[in-house]
Amino acid sequence: MCVEYLVVAYDDKNRRVNLSLRQTDILSTLAKDDELKRNPRNAEQLPVFHPEFGRFMLEATPGKPWGIGFKDLLDVEPNMRWRRRIAKDHMAPNEFPITLTTFPRLGTKGVFTDPYYPPTGDKLRSQFVPDEVANPHIRFPTLAANIRSRRGRKVEINVPIYRDENTPWPFRDPTVDYDLHRYPEDDDVRNGAVKKNCIYMDAMVFGMGSCCLQITFQAKNITEGRTLYDQLSPLGPVMLALTAATPLYKGFVADSDVRWNQISAAVDDRTTEELGERPLKNDRWRIPKSRYASNSTYIAEDPRLRKEYLDPNLIIDRDIKQKLLNGGMDDLLATHFAHLFIRDPLVVFSEDLRQLDLEKTDHFENLQSTNWQHIRFKPPPHDESTGWRVEFRPMEIQMTDFENTAFSIFIVLITRAILSFDLNFYIPITKVTENMDIAHVRDAVLTQKFYFRKNPFPSRPLRAFASGASGASSPGQGSSRPPSPFSPVGDEYELMSIDEIINGQQKVGDGTSFPGLIPLVENYLNSMNVDVETRCELARYLSLIRKRASGKLWTGAKWIRDFVREHPEYKRDSVVGDRICYDLIKAVEQITKGEGRDEGLGEQMLGLIAVRSSD
Repeated sequence: MCVEYLVVAYDDKNRRVNLSLRQTDILSTLAKDDELKRNPRNAEQLPVFHPEFGRFMLEATPGKPWGIGFKDLLDVEPNMRWRRRIAKDHMAPNEFPITLTTFPRLGTKGVFTDPYYPPTGDKLRSQFVPDEVANPHIRFPTLAANIRSRRGRKVEINVPIYRDENTPWPFRDPTVDYDLHRYPEDDDVRNGAVKKNCIYMDAMVFGMGSCCLQITFQAKNITEGRTLYDQLSPLGPVMLALTAATPLYKGFVADSDVRWNQISAAVDDRTTEELGERPLKNDRWRIPKSRYASNSTYIAEDPRLRKEYLDPNLIIDRDIKQKLLNGGMDDLLATHFAHLFIRDPLVVFSEDLRQLDLEKTDHFENLQSTNWQHIRFKPPPHDESTGWRVEFRPMEIQMTDFENTAFSIFIVLITRAILSFDLNFYIPITKVTENMDIAHVRDAVLTQKFYFRKNPFPSRPLRAFASGASGASSPGQGSSRPPSPFSPVGDEYELMSIDEIINGQQKVGDGTSFPGLIPLVENYLNSMNVDVETRCELARYLSLIRKRASGKLWTGAKWIRDFVREHPEYKRDSVVGDRICYDLIKAVEQITKGEGRDEGLGEQMLGLIAVRSSD
């Protein structure tokens, strides 16, 4: 359960907040803290802190994997709180590790980093941010430079601006210098890089400087890992929308709620030919997605996986696929890896090319790790006892440790329900791609519908679930004949609201309805005879998921929008000024600490605190 932080530095005298660029110093201080390591309480459990792309970011992972017991899940929130406390203890007094997806004023005109550097540098070549915002390790600036070099121009990130009462319309990003001539790539803005009515950004850090919540699952074998990869894929867009927390970019209010497409554009290294903007001459394929995108394959050897679910236009390297088939790999897995290998490696260290060690997997991992899919299938490392793993990547980081714990536990319990009940969430992979775009719509959790499978139990009708919901029987059981495998695929799924997907549908007529992911989890817990105390604790976290899906608790994105709109200095012009940003970050810190009940933080956040403390 990986948590990423933005490190902010307050200037309370001037009521400003900036991004702290002291990542290296903080990590060095953590590494040298012998007293922390010697504490018997910390033996084998001390969190591990890692650098991230942004020099203002920290990544924290548990010191060891979680166990499989239900009580182990109750340690997640204390561990997340501990990680944040350790990080804070090794920062300057005016610094704090905040869990927001993006810093609201990254890249705006003026000062937004501490220390300040002017926006220039030959690695990012950005007119908005300096090279110093990127981690100085050679891999990171080289990664950014190579994406730009392969692409043949800077990355283009255009996020639709939110049109408020006083927003200039049509909107022309006022932070852009349309006459800049520092680097050849500066011509991009005069060649159409800036889209109408959009916030424009031009560097990798605007995407990879975002924080998220990632969960990695250890499978017992390759078969289980492939099953989880497939069945979690349709859940990704739903969880992206449910965790929406990214409504602000570069000092503006955006008309989207999540980060995914912005990161996708920030690392998009496709050439004009691969993008379809020019006829193929030097490149082999037109590639429909960035290397940071939703999954395009299913890989499980599952009799329920119909060919109609697969992408008929999937691009693969056929030579590589044939080599994999010749080596004994099955067709589905060979197709998956042959699709990943349509990409070029972005960074290769010269020493790795001097001698090819067939006992290592470094070259594979180099390519695998820069194919950023929303679910990642991870083969075992060559030199470790770690087995097959699946990484769930779409969720946005949440403001509080309680929220991050709730979503982590929910996904863990869903995976166990999938495996226990042999649930089937297959829909065409192209519909998963459509759902990822739907998740970006402002307030999608309440206003949009997503394609989702109607019946996760192929062995019996949906109406039978009601009698088993108490735990008397398991959803996978039943004597009904499975539906014909030749029925139209389009009959297997429909558009559902997130409330219906999470909490279940309420239908009349024939009595059939999708049971809901939370009821499925509850049924699973009942079937496992979880003790009452543990069950009550888990119910607190599931309650947050229920209320978020129904709209009783807002997403972080909606709360941030409301905070900005109600701020006395907001002029209804879509601009987020320094004072608004300072007050917002301060409010988030108070909420993170469980404080601020009398600070005018809003009923929604007080409601969140109430769920956390007593539900």
